[in-house]
Amino acid sequence: MQGDNFKHYLHLHFLVFIAGFTAILGEKISIGSFSLVWYRMLIAGLLMFLYIKITKKNLKISRRLTMQLAIAGLIIAAHWITFFEAINQSNVSITLAMFSSGAFFASFIEPIFFKRRILWYEILFGIVVIFGVFLIVQGELKYINGILLGISSALFSALFAVINGKLILKYRASVISLYEFVSGVIFITIGICIFYGGFDAEFFNLSNDDWIYILILASICTAYAFIAAVEVMKYISPFTVILSYNLEPLYGILLALYFFPENEQMSPQFYYGAIIVILAVILDAIIKNYRTKTLKKFN
Repeated sequence: MQGDNFKHYLHLHFLVFIAGFTAILGEKISIGSFSLVWYRMLIAGLLMFLYIKITKKNLKISRRLTMQLAIAGLIIAAHWITFFEAINQSNVSITLAMFSSGAFFASFIEPIFFKRRILWYEILFGIVVIFGVFLIVQGELKYINGILLGISSALFSALFAVINGKLILKYRASVISLYEFVSGVIFITIGICIFYGGFDAEFFNLSNDDWIYILILASICTAYAFIAAVEVMKYISPFTVILSYNLEPLYGILLALYFFPENEQMSPQFYYGAIIVILAVILDAIIKNYRTKTLKKFN
């Protein structure tokens, strides 16, 4: 039994590792963020469809749910586009440090969706996160475009997480993910047609390296990661999963320092700010878990 638990914890940290590795792939892929996310969602959607067919899951959903998933698909597409564009405009470290602020946004978005009051420590940690982001901005003002895009990505990520958190309680994760990916591809296609005049031969003319990186991104870092994350939650508490995923920026920044040492060396202020943001997010998760356990104990 202990060996099984260790196996599931190891699997969880592998998922967090590949989540951090997503940013590395974003740096290595040479195409624009719109094109990158279009390919990612299309290929991941096809793989998810094959998985659903092999496992014989029911794909039929209501019209109301279709609309909800279309909105969620638009939000996740916006999250990924701003995420990869932030990397293009700055670097992996800046983008992931800003991405850490997603938990801060979730603390204010979640009470609206779940109709609960905002807790005092959420406001406190929110102020701490703002201070950390301020330090990063002060130290790396030359990357202001990437910083703003990274914060936008974090906001979209938090919004998507809260919406998906409600939907996943009622429906299969693989089925809702498929519809989200399909709707994301449709929205991006419309955007490409409006802003870029449609698809041309150049859009599909990718280098061999780009194809390899995109296939890894869509298969391992997206389709597999979405399915496996739900599977691992059957054996590990949601708190441990959330806390572990909060380490994604830390893993990603360390990976970036290894893969791109010439581009990822930042000022001391950046690292002070990033540590403050990540610690605030982790402490918030720990206090939430303690509070949940205490409430259960006395109820």
